[in-house]
Amino acid sequence: MDWLKEAEPDVVCIQETKLRQDAFPFLELELLGYESAHFGQGQWNGVAVISRVGLQNPILGVEDGGETEEARAITVECNGVGIVSVYVPNGRALDNAHYIYKLEWLAHLREHLNRVFKPADMVVVAGDFNIAPADNDVWSPEVMVGCTHVSVPEREALRGITDWGLTDALRKFYNQDGIYTWWDHRGGAFHKRQGMRIDHLLVSAEVEARLNWALVDRNARKGQKPSDHAPVIIDF
Repeated sequence: MDWLKEAEPDVVCIQETKLRQDAFPFLELELLGYESAHFGQGQWNGVAVISRVGLQNPILGVEDGGETEEARAITVECNGVGIVSVYVPNGRALDNAHYIYKLEWLAHLREHLNRVFKPADMVVVAGDFNIAPADNDVWSPEVMVGCTHVSVPEREALRGITDWGLTDALRKFYNQDGIYTWWDHRGGAFHKRQGMRIDHLLVSAEVEARLNWALVDRNARKGQKPSDHAPVIIDF
């Protein structure tokens, strides 16, 4: 709530709410001027979009012809822009069944985009993808060898999403190393700048043409009991 009052964003995509549907702070956010759409799953997962520029047509989960099992995606329309808030599975380890589930889920997300949008639409797909797209998105590629988040199949699955017609908004403005969105709470990783860039705002060409700037709000990772992620922000 404090961050919302300070940053005053128009639309916010939220992941890993870990709340039941009836526990989400709809009223508190309404008092700040935000409409909310939430897809909750109790103590696990959970995604939301809040907006002060309108919020319509919520879709819970991914529309790919199958059943929605986990609360990992929510799609809404905000003032003519299609917004998808996603919490991609972690994957855990390369030999874990959850890793296969991660790759399959990303394929479902691609099919969801095909069903709900056209690449010519104004679309933003935002959230915790749990994938660092390239080696310069990780503080030490050598340390990450053999780990999830950086494996070739994961990166190819993410490219499958961007190849649908999306651009990594932050990389449109910044190509350098050392830009991260997540730092482990353990071992002083944040202060040592040992992070990964795994949270992304992917935008369609119509949104890309209107981009003014993009940034990671690193200050939001500081303070008392912060998230291990920092917000990524675009203006268009």
